[in-house]
Amino acid sequence: MAVRLAYAGLLPFVLGAALAWLLPPPDGASPGLDEHTYALLGLSAYAAVVLAFLGAVHWGRALQAGERATFPYVWAVAPALLGTMGALMPAYAGLVLQGVALIACYAVDRQQYAHWGAQSWLTLRFRCTVLASLCCFLAAAAT
Repeated sequence: MAVRLAYAGLLPFVLGAALAWLLPPPDGASPGLDEHTYALLGLSAYAAVVLAFLGAVHWGRALQAGERATFPYVWAVAPALLGTMGALMPAYAGLVLQGVALIACYAVDRQQYAHWGAQSWLTLRFRCTVLASLCCFLAAAAT
């Protein structure tokens, strides 16, 4: 079930990147936000939520283990901050920041999962990270 949910969680990334390329960019003639902009905002907001979740895993694990070291708690907050920062930036830059943050989360998880005995999840995490970050980069390129 967890594997299916992980892959289902990639659908908003794929849809957001596809819409970024399929919807016409704003022409500047009509006031307000257009569909293209909403697609980019939606993707960026979703990426921020996913990054917050990836950090929260570390917070929960540190609390469960009674961890006293500072790094797990600092790292637990960092992805949420990076995701929020990316969501507040223009899409061409914010989505790149979020894509890089997703890769950084995988790099940290790759080290931490070994300590947690969760190495079997790394293949799934790698696949999800590659696709999610690629979608962020592709959507940024469509701006």
